[in-house]
Amino acid sequence: MTSAPALAIDGRNARARRTREAVAEGFLDLVQSGVLRPTAVQVAARAGVSERAVFRHFDDLESLYAAVAERQMQRVAPRVSPVPRGGPLGERIAALVAHRVDLYERITPVRRASLLQEHFSPVVARRLTWMRDALRAEVAGVFAPELAVLPAATRREVLDALGAAASWSAWENLRRHARLPRARAQRAVIRTIAVLLATPPAGAAQGRPLHK
Repeated sequence: MTSAPALAIDGRNARARRTREAVAEGFLDLVQSGVLRPTAVQVAARAGVSERAVFRHFDDLESLYAAVAERQMQRVAPRVSPVPRGGPLGERIAALVAHRVDLYERITPVRRASLLQEHFSPVVARRLTWMRDALRAEVAGVFAPELAVLPAATRREVLDALGAAASWSAWENLRRHARLPRARAQRAVIRTIAVLLATPPAGAAQGRPLHK
């Protein structure tokens, strides 16, 4: 039989967990709405808690960022499906780009906010590095047959180019800076990847270095 003190502790722990989750959700909701650097006052109002509660449940900004990053992963993960590793090249390109477009359209506000903190927050920097590495590894896996037949040096260069073409940064450039609509930006990424996989770099076929 559980004692009254133990039940009280369990109750406090449950309330503390709910408060932490509410604060992380409130922070994310604000970022998604375009507030890239939410204040404690804004977060508390959005989460429905006191400003004091925000500081009581998070020792510092790093612990808050860690909780927010975890909540963001929980939001995004169920919506992300694996990209097929087999099938015709054109289908794999289309599938990868569709996957990235859906992901990037969902995470863009959070990514913009994260970039503001990357150089100041080890937690944010580690999360972004992990994501970039994971996305590059996915590109390497999806296009493994095409990359495998290339010389080692060329393979690295093509993978670098593919990673850049399929990156969030490239998508941000197309959508925000070039102001392209989603469908047109998606076609641009598809075309870029198709060209990279179909055309060897200048001088590669003759074995000449790309740079002197």
